[in-house]
Amino acid sequence: MLGYRPNGIARSLVLKTTHTIALLLPDITNPFFPSLVKGVQLLANERGYLVLLCSTLGDEKSEEEYLKLLRTKQVDGIVAVGLVLHRRQIERLAAGGIPFVSLDRNIDLPGAPLVQVNHRQSAMLATQHLLALGHRSIVHITGPLGLRVSRERLAGYLAALARAHVKPDRRLRIAGDFTEDSGYGDIERLLAESVSFTAVFAANDLSAIGVMAALKRHGRRVPEDVSVVGFDDIHLAAYTSPPLTTIQQPTFEMGRSATQILIDAIEHSPRRSRATKTVFDGKLIVRGSTQPLRSG
Repeated sequence: MLGYRPNGIARSLVLKTTHTIALLLPDITNPFFPSLVKGVQLLANERGYLVLLCSTLGDEKSEEEYLKLLRTKQVDGIVAVGLVLHRRQIERLAAGGIPFVSLDRNIDLPGAPLVQVNHRQSAMLATQHLLALGHRSIVHITGPLGLRVSRERLAGYLAALARAHVKPDRRLRIAGDFTEDSGYGDIERLLAESVSFTAVFAANDLSAIGVMAALKRHGRRVPEDVSVVGFDDIHLAAYTSPPLTTIQQPTFEMGRSATQILIDAIEHSPRRSRATKTVFDGKLIVRGSTQPLRSG
């Protein structure tokens, strides 16, 4: 033995690998993401990879600049969460040969690997829960309707109403933006306009938290007067007052799955990841923010 120790940097140069993957997130302050990031990081570490975290703030220009930088720095692959880039920019990324996986949002690129929850079916679960409790005047506060996930959750809401033979009321369908402020302001406007409703399905938990705050401010009790359902099951959902009924996304498992697909593509061939679509089922978590509609 001559005491030889392999030089990791030199080996990476020869093999043209860095054993580093990038994780692009739109908003590191959103409590939806920590469990997802943990799933990515733990699987990457198990496979001998480091994770470079990049916050894009959900901005198209920022995403494009990060992607240019990441190609220059030669990361081995990218897990992109919630991309807002136009299709043509994503096509250029794919043509550049760097493996990538889209997590949570469909990027409309044939063959691009995708990992997400079944948004439409999950939204149906949320709405059907409220319908089963006797509610018929159900508000839906959407996410940004430019995003497919928001449109799919809206479609699930409408499909559940249709199955129950409930005619949708256009006044109860509110365009939101996935924030607490949106949920709060949207409910305040409905109350100011004296629109009647007994339940709210918010497109994410942050919006639902805003909804509950607005209802409380105006003397409406949850769930006695209005039942509320969210979507995501962030950590805080179990600690709101009352605890929030919501749709649980298996974010940790989704993060691991996306990272597994990416590393397989890096270590074998990008062809391995083509046409890969992994869809997880959402799970209804019933807590204290919903109850049967009271007669009268």
